[in-house]
Amino acid sequence: MSEQTATYPIRTATKESVRAFLAPPMTAFGEELTDAEFEEWDHLLEPDRLIAAFDGETPIGTAGAYTFAMTVPGGEVAVAGVTVVGVEPGHRRQGVLRSLMRHQIDDVRERGEPVAILWASETVIYQRFGYGLGTLSGSFEIERGRTAWLRPSVPEGRMRLVDATEARVTFPPVYERMRAVTPGALSRTDTWWQWGILHDAEHMRRGAGPKFRYLYEVDGVAEGYAIYRPKNEWDDRGPKGQVLVVEAMAVTPRAERAVWGFLFGIDLMRTAQARRVAVPHPLQLALADQRALGFTVSDGIWVRLVDLPAALAARRYGAADALVLEVADAFCPWNAGRWRLEATGEPGSAAAIVELTDAPADLVVDVADLGAVYLGAHRLSDLARAGRVEEVTPGALRRADSLFASDRAPWCATMF
Repeated sequence: MSEQTATYPIRTATKESVRAFLAPPMTAFGEELTDAEFEEWDHLLEPDRLIAAFDGETPIGTAGAYTFAMTVPGGEVAVAGVTVVGVEPGHRRQGVLRSLMRHQIDDVRERGEPVAILWASETVIYQRFGYGLGTLSGSFEIERGRTAWLRPSVPEGRMRLVDATEARVTFPPVYERMRAVTPGALSRTDTWWQWGILHDAEHMRRGAGPKFRYLYEVDGVAEGYAIYRPKNEWDDRGPKGQVLVVEAMAVTPRAERAVWGFLFGIDLMRTAQARRVAVPHPLQLALADQRALGFTVSDGIWVRLVDLPAALAARRYGAADALVLEVADAFCPWNAGRWRLEATGEPGSAAAIVELTDAPADLVVDVADLGAVYLGAHRLSDLARAGRVEEVTPGALRRADSLFASDRAPWCATMF
C-alpha cells in the first residue's frame, strides 16, 4: 500500500500531558496503559523529548527519546535513545511516522547529539530513515542437566542476596566497569536504575515470580550480579520451573562462571532462559555442551549517524590510515558527500579528523552502512558482499575493516 502524505501539527509534551501523548503507541501495540505502568513511564520519560502529531486535539502518533551517553571504541558519544514510537492504526500510511522522524532527527541535531539509537519493533521500518544494525543480541534456553562446564573449577567468591536498596548502590559500579570497555553500552542514571532496572511491579511479572537480586563478591569486592525471576511450574514428575534471567553482569572470567553457575543451579528449576545477552557470549566456549544453549542471534540496537563527522570523530580507530567515503543520506542531506577520514596515532587508539573533500572516493556507502560498522558489529567488507558497499579503490575494504575494527564486540544490555 502506498503512503499518502498528510500534514498534522506536531507538539511537544508537558509533564501534565505525558499520559495523553502515550495513547497512540499503546493503541498501535494493542495495549492499555495502566496506572502502575504509567508510574514507571512518568519517572523515566523526558517530556521535552516526547512529541506527538495531532489530528485536531487528538494525538495520533508519538515518538520520544532518552538522553544517554554511549560507549564507542576508545570513548563515548552523546546519543538519543528513541522510544515509544507508534502511530494510531486509523492514521497509518499518511506520512505521520515520517513527520515524527523528521521532527525528532532535527531536534537531535539541534541538541548536539551526533547519534540516535533504537530497538526496532519491526526491522524494516527504520532503515528507510538511515538506521543501520549497530549491535547483535543473543538469547538462549538451556536445561539444567546440560550446564556442565568444559573445565570445572572451584568458585572463589560468593553470591549474596540483596534488596533493591542495596542493589541500587552495589550494582551500578559493576555495570560501569563493563560499560567502560563495551561499545554500545549506555549510561544509566540513578533514576534509571531505580525505575528501569530494579523496580518490580506486579504487571511486569507476566505469570512469573518477583525479581531476585544477587551480588557476586570476592573478598568483599563486587565483580558481578544477577537479576532473575523464577517461573514455578510442577507436574506429576516434580518441579519443572524456569529461571528467567533479567540481567546477568560480570567483569571478570571468574565472575562470569560464578554468576551463570549460580543461575543454572537454582533449585526447583528445569531450564534457564536469557535474552539480550552479548554476541558472542562466553558461555558458547565455557560449557561442555555448547549446543545445549540453543543460542540464537537477532538484531540489537539500530544506529543512526545524525552528525556524521562528529560521530566518526568521537570514536577511535584500529589503524593509522586515511580513506575517502562517498556517503549517501537521503533523510539527512547535510551528511551526504565525500568525507575524508584520517586517523592518526597508535592502532586501537587512533583519533580521526573527518572533513569534506573533492578527492576521489575509495568507498561508496549509505549512512546506514556506517551505522552498521560504527560500533564494530560488522565489517564494511561484509556489507560489500551483501551488495551494500562499493569498493572504488582496490584494497580500500581491507583498510576500512582495519580502521573500524574494535577490540571488543559491541553489546547493549539496556532496553529502552
